[in-house]
Order: sequence, then structure tokens, then C-alpha cells
Amino acid sequence: MPKVNLGDAVVHYDRTGDGPALLLLHGTAASREQWAPLTAQAAGFTVLAPDFPGSGLTTDDGGPITVEALAAQAVAVLDHAGIGTAHVVGHSLGAVVAAHLAGTRPDRVRSAVLHAAWPATDVRQDAEFRYWLDLLETGTFARMLPLMAFGPRYWEQATAESNEQLVKTLETAIQPGAGRQIETDRAVDLRPVLGRITAPVLVLGSTHDRIVTAYQQRELVAAIPDARAAELDAGHGAPAELPAEFARIVLDFVSATP
Repeated sequence: MPKVNLGDAVVHYDRTGDGPALLLLHGTAASREQWAPLTAQAAGFTVLAPDFPGSGLTTDDGGPITVEALAAQAVAVLDHAGIGTAHVVGHSLGAVVAAHLAGTRPDRVRSAVLHAAWPATDVRQDAEFRYWLDLLETGTFARMLPLMAFGPRYWEQATAESNEQLVKTLETAIQPGAGRQIETDRAVDLRPVLGRITAPVLVLGSTHDRIVTAYQQRELVAAIPDARAAELDAGHGAPAELPAEFARIVLDFVSATP
């Protein structure tokens, strides 16, 4: 697996395929493995999927993680891979990083898909993120995740047994740096950079997202000069809840961008 050094961080990333570059940035408590379903559908693209510090194989000094640092690491991955510009796709924290990257390094971003991004963390969200930190401390974060992440379509087909199995799977999937990444979520403020984004942007929301509100999605669309909106009938965790639909929308958008 390729890796690149940047300051105290050693950033590991997957590289697959050939064609226009598709840079995938994962969400809080996840890793590059979040993108396996999308990568499997991304024929004709060079897919780059890094781990953030605290996730997967990426290591750093263990200090606070900033959105600015994550965006710099994304640029370092592009440089290491010999990629000039990329379509950038992010989920949740990864979407926040993608937006920051598009606003501060427009020369490196061909288009961006922002799923479940938000312009700035408000008091309600901060209360949610503090709750997540408490759940991590008690070891019950995984039990909360399906309730937080999935919409009615998941619950209509789930059984108590299947959901319990999912919880057990999630217990092993939550990354060691989840708490550090949640602290990053608490400090998000994209408002200074959104108006500087020049690439075409798809603001992709989820109908049943209980972390990012419809109002926040509209704020993003209004603040980004070349933005359009789409919505999935899913919860905050749409990439896992509806992987095929998520991949189709993402790949249709980036394929239509020169």
C-alpha cells in the first residue's frame, strides 16, 4: 500500500484502477474501507482512498486533528500519486474536508460530491458529538450507530437478530481515533471558504439524516457558487445503507464533469 509522509503523519492510501482521479475521503470513526462498494463500481477511474489519522494504517503524533491538516494530507496523497487534479468525494467529516480542499486548493479539484457535509457546527450538533464521546467512553457507540446512521428503509427489513449482528460488526470496525475525529467534527467552520469553491459541486443529502439538517444542506448550496443538490432516501450513513444508489449518483455526477 502506498504511503506518504507529511509532518508527523504517515498517510496510507489505497490506489486502484486507471483513468481520471477520484479521491475518496471517509467519515468519522471509519476508514478507507468505507469506500469498497463505491470503488468496485468505479471502473475507468484511478481511485485514491486515504486513511485519516486515527484510522486504518495512518499514524501521527496523536494530537488534535484539524480540517486544514486533513486537507493538506489529501493534497499530499495527490502529489505522491502523481495526480494534478481529482474529483473529490467525501462523506460526513470527509465531505467537510473535501469542501475545505475545494475552497482552498481549487487548482486540485475538478468536481466535488459532498455527502452529509455541514457549513459550521452548531450547538445542537455539538451536543450530539459530545454524546458520541460519552458513548465511546462507555463502549456503547456501536449500539447507537444504526439508530443514528440508517433510515426507514433499513429498519423495514431489519430484524432484532440482524441488527444485533450489525452492532457486533460495528464494534470491531470503529477506528481507534474515533474520539479525535469527533473532536474535529465539533470544530467545523467552512463558512470562510465556501464562496471560494470554483469546481462544480453536488451537495448530496439524505432525507432521514438526523445529524445534518435540510437547512444546513440548503446553506451549503446557497454558499457554493456552482452547486446543485440531490437527496437519497436514507439516513446519515447512506454510503453503507444504500451503497448501489450512492455509487450511481456519485459516479453519474463526476462522469458528467469535464
